[in-house]
Amino acid sequence: MNNIDEQLQELVTANRILAREGVVDAYGHVSIRHPERPDRYILSQSRAPDLVDVADLMEYTLEGDPIDQQGRSMYTERPIHGGIYEARDDVLAVVHNHSPTVIPFSVTATPLRPMFHLAALTGPEVPVWDIRDNFGDTNLLVTTMEQGRDLARCLGGHRVSLMRGHGCVVAGKSIREVVMASVYLQVNAGLLLESLRLGEVKYLSPGEIESMTESQMRLTGQERAWEYWATRAGRANRVQGE
Repeated sequence: MNNIDEQLQELVTANRILAREGVVDAYGHVSIRHPERPDRYILSQSRAPDLVDVADLMEYTLEGDPIDQQGRSMYTERPIHGGIYEARDDVLAVVHNHSPTVIPFSVTATPLRPMFHLAALTGPEVPVWDIRDNFGDTNLLVTTMEQGRDLARCLGGHRVSLMRGHGCVVAGKSIREVVMASVYLQVNAGLLLESLRLGEVKYLSPGEIESMTESQMRLTGQERAWEYWATRAGRANRVQGE
């Protein structure tokens, strides 16, 4: 397989993993920056992530215009992806999801911070973007590039930003990185909700976050998690790009 084919297969696998792990359901999406055209990205046609296959993948400009639509329907929230890729040259993959365990932290004053080791790569601070601040009353969907760019500004240099009453975005340097961060963001949110019922929570220190993130970014750690998740999602034969 050439590099593009391998990455397309990984993008399909990422969709299936996120669905299998309960991070997305009928809604939510994941994209990659085009490996040969940094001014474009690749995202599925409008379809539930668990059903996405290679034939569903479409190429877009950063403005969200399809290169070859072929009559296919498209996700309305493409500006999430375009806005982030436009603002961040370092970002090569983006996830948008509506994790129900994460959303409570987007509508309360309680911050979503890592309190167990595998959530370290979500970062010491997770900003919250509120579409109402600059766009008034909407349906909360990010449907214009102005909104996508505003979200990207809130994300800044972080890996994760919550979206008030909506969900979150996760950005990173590889598809495996954003999948890992998305899964453990959700797990951490669930653990934190339970821990807050018991009393004061002891969060990871900045040094612990830095040390553990470095460990999680090693290929050996990512490959181990990816193989496990891909197998659970029925994509074991795609782990090595077959």
